[in-house]
Amino acid sequence: MISGILLLDKPEGVTSFEVVRRVRRVLKVRKVGHLGTLDPFATGLLPLCLGEATKLVPFLMPQPKTYRAVVKLGEETDTQDLTGEVVARSQNLPAPEEVYRVAARFVGEIQQIPPMYSALHYQGERLYKLARRGEVVDRKPRQVLIHRLEVEEVALPLVTITVICSQGTYIRTLAADLGAAVGCGGHLAALRRLAVGDFKVEQALPLAALKEAAPEELRARVISLMDCLPGMRPVQVGPDQTRLLRQGRALPWAGNDLAVGEQVRVLAAQELVAVACVRRSAPQTFLAPVRVFNSN
Repeated sequence: MISGILLLDKPEGVTSFEVVRRVRRVLKVRKVGHLGTLDPFATGLLPLCLGEATKLVPFLMPQPKTYRAVVKLGEETDTQDLTGEVVARSQNLPAPEEVYRVAARFVGEIQQIPPMYSALHYQGERLYKLARRGEVVDRKPRQVLIHRLEVEEVALPLVTITVICSQGTYIRTLAADLGAAVGCGGHLAALRRLAVGDFKVEQALPLAALKEAAPEELRARVISLMDCLPGMRPVQVGPDQTRLLRQGRALPWAGNDLAVGEQVRVLAAQELVAVACVRRSAPQTFLAPVRVFNSN
């Protein structure tokens, strides 16, 4: 069984589900998960978790994501992106310096109203299904974090920005909100995902190569389980400790280098055994397993 993360560079015009389907077929892997879908018009990094790595999704999904986006000012669409119908136009475009000034306001914690064309649920139904029927319902604002927003180029009506943001951020909503803030409206005209946490698009395999590469080459590109959580401190254990953890039992820990509440990746030689949380019940410290991984 193949377990690990495969980084793919998704092209425009392909759904994330189609990418997952192709990987399942080529690598003959039943369990495949992703770290956030990309709309069909978007391109860029699509990390796929294979086999036991699907258990890593809760730890990797909250990591910041980096995008390069092109915003078209002066046109609003019903979907907030290029796939929708234009619902408003304005010739009153801002001066470039105004774009830079207003964009700076979006850095930090901001409130976003989720778009109607989204997969969120409302009374048991997806919002996008309601939107396709022409229905609009109230959505509660959600707080998201914009770690960085840099205006790369202003070539009106197009504005290119690089965004590093938290989980749950809608880049098309950010584009629409930026357009509203400069007074002319706007929508997302192009989107490319550059990074998910420590994983970069430069490491990714182009989707077209999925068909051409030999299975052995594809397997060699899969990031091993033990390397899938580079931001989490590793601790090494022996065979007896491995057995206890895989039974779901907390492991007494004699070291004093770990902070209570910290999550660590527990390794046995070259194998990921568990993600564990450091607990303390005086006078003893324990590694309590949060996720346990089967042997490869």
